[in-house]
Amino acid sequence: MKTRILSAVVALPLLLFIVISGGIWLHVGVGLLGLIGMYEFNRAIAGELKGAHIIAYLFGLFYVVFMDKLVYTQTLFSVFTSLFVLALLIYSVLCYRKTSYVECCASFFGFFYACFLLSHVYLVREFDHGKLLIWLAFISAFGCDTGAYFSGYFLGKNKLCPALSPKKTIEGSIGGIITALVLCLLYGLWINRFHPIAGVNVLLLCGLVGFFGSILSQIGDLAASSIKRQVGIKDYGNLLPGHGGVLDRFDSVILTTPVLYYVMLFLIH
Repeated sequence: MKTRILSAVVALPLLLFIVISGGIWLHVGVGLLGLIGMYEFNRAIAGELKGAHIIAYLFGLFYVVFMDKLVYTQTLFSVFTSLFVLALLIYSVLCYRKTSYVECCASFFGFFYACFLLSHVYLVREFDHGKLLIWLAFISAFGCDTGAYFSGYFLGKNKLCPALSPKKTIEGSIGGIITALVLCLLYGLWINRFHPIAGVNVLLLCGLVGFFGSILSQIGDLAASSIKRQVGIKDYGNLLPGHGGVLDRFDSVILTTPVLYYVMLFLIH
């Protein structure tokens, strides 16, 4: 517990500084976390460095450097993805005795799961009004987690998914969704009161993120648990002592942030 608290005391101010600062600090920070997440995922699946992993890291690094240009230009992202697949196919042909299509597919999935999804933290922060709205991703994820814990503790009776997480309950899940929704709406009211955004239905945006973000937050948590159980590990890594690795700490935010980004795309013109 002492180690866990000490890690949080060090990591939380650093996270706040990077997210508030935005720009190059956030770009580099999110990029590093994404690449570390890829490493954690590949190590969990394969146990050692493989050739397909190196290809994935190279494409991951290229994406990290040019993520804003690739995401905002659909043609470039399509070319990037096609070249990524082509490189893995060529590798699987040239080194067919040393690799497998499972290894190549896992490397491809690992990029999108760890690096691409996490990059939405930067994309949201640099979007219109992102400095205000980025916090919805964290409110939705951590609000749901906190609400689910207390709802499950006091009201939980029916197991949600005992094979993956024996302590999670249906009552806790519902409580988490309600808590996240309420907190996001309260944040929306605060924005409307002190930092109004012209032409944007902030309460609708916050409500959608709170509801769908909290659901995907739980799916992200359960998905991470599913992968870890299948490969027989407790944590993805130990980057944050007492908290695990990048994928352990951000398994919920990794899905709430894309929800926020695409809701913003839809509602902010």
